[in-house]
Amino acid sequence: MTAQHKKSSLAALTLAAVGIVYGDIGTSPLYTLKAVFHEDHGLVLNTPNLLGIISLIFWGLTLIVSLKYVALILRADNRGEGGIMALMALALNSVTKASKWYFPLMVLGVFGATMFYGDSVITPAISVLGAIEGLEVALPGIPNWVVLLITAVVLVALYSLQRRGTAGIGRWFGPVMLAWFAALAAMGVVNIVEAPQILAALNPLHAFRFMLENQYTAFIALGAVVLSLTGAEALYADMGHFGKKPIRAAWFLIAFPALALNYMGQGALLIMHPEHVSNPFYNQLGSWSIYPLVLLSTMAAVIASQATISGTFSMTKQAIALGLMPRMRVLHTSESEIGQIYIPAVNWLQLVVVLIGVMIFQSSDDMAGAYGIAVTATMLCTTILTFFVTRYRWHLPLVLCFGATGFFIVMDIMLFSSSTLKLFHGGWFPLLLGAILFTAMMTWKRGRQLVFENLQSHAIPLDEFLESLFVAPPTRVYGTAIFLRGESDGVPHALLHNLSHNKVLHERVVFLTVHMMEEPWVAEAEQVKVTALGHDCFQINVYYGFKDEPDIPKVLVQCADHGLPFEMMETSFFIARQTVISAPGGGMAPWREHLFVTMSRNARGAADYYQIPPNRVIELGTQVEI
Repeated sequence: MTAQHKKSSLAALTLAAVGIVYGDIGTSPLYTLKAVFHEDHGLVLNTPNLLGIISLIFWGLTLIVSLKYVALILRADNRGEGGIMALMALALNSVTKASKWYFPLMVLGVFGATMFYGDSVITPAISVLGAIEGLEVALPGIPNWVVLLITAVVLVALYSLQRRGTAGIGRWFGPVMLAWFAALAAMGVVNIVEAPQILAALNPLHAFRFMLENQYTAFIALGAVVLSLTGAEALYADMGHFGKKPIRAAWFLIAFPALALNYMGQGALLIMHPEHVSNPFYNQLGSWSIYPLVLLSTMAAVIASQATISGTFSMTKQAIALGLMPRMRVLHTSESEIGQIYIPAVNWLQLVVVLIGVMIFQSSDDMAGAYGIAVTATMLCTTILTFFVTRYRWHLPLVLCFGATGFFIVMDIMLFSSSTLKLFHGGWFPLLLGAILFTAMMTWKRGRQLVFENLQSHAIPLDEFLESLFVAPPTRVYGTAIFLRGESDGVPHALLHNLSHNKVLHERVVFLTVHMMEEPWVAEAEQVKVTALGHDCFQINVYYGFKDEPDIPKVLVQCADHGLPFEMMETSFFIARQTVISAPGGGMAPWREHLFVTMSRNARGAADYYQIPPNRVIELGTQVEI
């Protein structure tokens, strides 16, 4: 590859990263300052307080986004992948399963992931609602229900288009967001020129002075300042799509300068015109600019929402692979990009919750309290997991690990503590969502473990069974039979049922076990291992990462390289369909067992999930008590 080609590829990826990665944090100027000076906070609007707030925002962007995420956490990649699920897998791989840290790290990762789901519900609501609220500046008498109706229409249209994928409109994300950041920077410069004294906010002493002089009021204001940092987690989660260099280039060359200039510009505007505090963003250029800004900000908000929705689909797919959620229907919306997926159940459920959020809060100001607590909780979980990666994966000295992450943990705790003050003013919303999801995930994880333990306790060792079976072998019929077999299982129930009812065995018998690894990708050459068991019986072990696409027919093609070719029209797949039954005195509380049973009954079938042709599948039922 030539240097020129590399340069153009980096430029293209950087433009794409601007569109996808920074949509969330890029739309935060719509509502951040408005939320900071909301009358409920009791913060007086004057020049010293403005300098303090703008200084806090600027240094928050510098320390938390630039230093923590862009400089440090982007280094903690799991084979090129990022995000809290990938980080959790990396941390779990850093300690043994017998370690006292294994279960707490898993719980921490799951909690952080559920908070990400809470964030992904609030982002579309607050971004689109914040954009549409510009109409209230242009038309002061407009009823609130009109704003809510337009917001709902935009959101329903956005979620309805998800099944079509982003391939068609995705190419416009970068240019639109580039125009958005250019507008942010330009508006900022115009207002800074009018009141250049705002540039004093670059001095961090103003932030310290603000915190010292205002104390409790300043602590409350921190919960709104954190809105300027929303989306920091997204740049880490999207690392696998773009790589570190484009994400860093997009931040330092485009997003960070534009955001810093706009926040300074809004501060300068409020120094000159404090009466515009009700919506400083839309008052930056005067009344002539409001309608164009509503249009541009709505487009930016939709792009920010799209990035979060796509992130939710990706996170769900990873959670399914890691055994934290039941199998769901996953559709691919692009023939060339494997990462572009659509999960109908998640899409429509998320839309319902987003619309409920809009109707409950009815304004971006009221929703701001709900936003901060989800973002800061995920940030805190990410930082703690990073400590374990630096210590146990990278084997860095303990002092260095504490030094690298301890400072950020203190900052995250401060921001999270400030956000919890909004618990009864919206903060309960993402916590409730997170608690429901956390309960469901941990119940599914525990339920699967109980099913595994039950099957294992009744398992017949495969080697011994085959040895006794071929002492007086049954009649063998033409073709190949593949029996799906769980990890560490004995003889598959489907084989026992087949022998019991049909009294025959296929001339070639294959036991297939899928292993889900705690890493994002497994190289194709390492995905398949074939072991001969004698008497034309074979064990195939298939290894997938949590971002790999399970595809059993494709794996069978690879088996030809291991001396085991398959003819699909001569191959039958035998799958045991487990019916889980809640028994008294089981391993979980009765309500959790019933929840697991319900989830299990609605889970996507193994044949469908592994893309096995339905006309080659024979399902045999079996009951499992937990």
